[in-house]
Amino acid sequence: MPLALLALAVGAFGIGTTEFVMMGLLPDVAADLGISIPSAGHLVSAYALGVVIGAPLLAALTARMPRRRVLIGLMVLFVVGNAVSAAAPGEHSLLLARFVSGLPHGAFFGVGAVVATSLVAPERKARSVSLMFLGLTVANVIGVPVATAMGQHLGWRATFLAVSAIGLVAIATLALLVPADHGHGELVGVRGELRALKSLPVWLALGTTVAGFGALFAAYSYITPMLTDAAGYATGSVTLLLALFGVGATVGNLLGGRLADHRLRGTLFGGLASLVVVLALFPVLMRAQWSAAVAVLLLGMAAFVTGSPLQLMVMEKAAAAPSLASSANQAAFNLANAGGAFIGGLALSAGLGVTSPAPAGAILAVLGLGVAGVALLVDRRRVASGGVVAAGSGGRVVAGQVLEDAAPAER
Repeated sequence: MPLALLALAVGAFGIGTTEFVMMGLLPDVAADLGISIPSAGHLVSAYALGVVIGAPLLAALTARMPRRRVLIGLMVLFVVGNAVSAAAPGEHSLLLARFVSGLPHGAFFGVGAVVATSLVAPERKARSVSLMFLGLTVANVIGVPVATAMGQHLGWRATFLAVSAIGLVAIATLALLVPADHGHGELVGVRGELRALKSLPVWLALGTTVAGFGALFAAYSYITPMLTDAAGYATGSVTLLLALFGVGATVGNLLGGRLADHRLRGTLFGGLASLVVVLALFPVLMRAQWSAAVAVLLLGMAAFVTGSPLQLMVMEKAAAAPSLASSANQAAFNLANAGGAFIGGLALSAGLGVTSPAPAGAILAVLGLGVAGVALLVDRRRVASGGVVAAGSGGRVVAGQVLEDAAPAER
């Protein structure tokens, strides 16, 4: 694997840290700015809104630019957003800074995934994407706990200055390690990228992402009360358990990347099915502390096994112009975050019990399996109606869309 993937992982580490650290710093930020914790919670929403808007917008606007330059520019915007967050004098300025910090998130992962796959042989594409995502999962194991502790001892502003420093390191590694001759593909422009989004298979892949990761966030958004009220953990133990989730996510991400290079759809279906099982068993596993810890580990593994396959599938379905579709998939991840948390909250509000968000997530995972199944049927129908194998492409192409990059028996 090329060293350029390390540069992408460093950027992903910084982005993952700034995305999730705000959850642990909400009390400190609220106390310092003199606002309520619910009001401080809007800072999380502002970042997510920046991701949803920035992912497709920045990917489209930079469609004709060399991708290495795009990645460096996105990290510059990331550094600026976090530096301004550290200096924000009040709630409204911090909201704006968090929104700006979120803008490059989706586009970085989207364009980065395209660059990562262009640097390796076709049989290593999923692994290259998983190595980039490794920075995001490791951020949950190391970056977020360390940054949270830093914020609690040195002040929350120091945390965002530290994240800005990580961004500067990412800029340097991108400039040094991402080769210019592999930093861009065919420059199709905004119209070409938009045309890629007209494909039904692209939207089915995005729908699978929303449903599949919505299942994760339906449960994970309420993991703390599950662990304290159902499993009986002390509040101080939750941070370590969340790090355990990060370990599971890291293992699942690496496993999913390796398996998807052999059987893309098999890995996707297997990951979603395992997520259904884990979430359905959550109410039982939360009855004891040891089994609750196992449940948190398995949740991270089951969810992130599907990360690389989903990203790669979206890129394959928009093979002629993958940057926008790949970035749109990151927006889909954040829509899953918001939608999953909302559905999990509905289960709690209905009085179904503190562990009820997990079975609600299992239903979403079943929905994700259904959407993935429809996508498979659509692909088979397109192949049966006249799909051909493009010479030198390594995959089936129907109406300009790559359906498979390996033999059907392997998928």
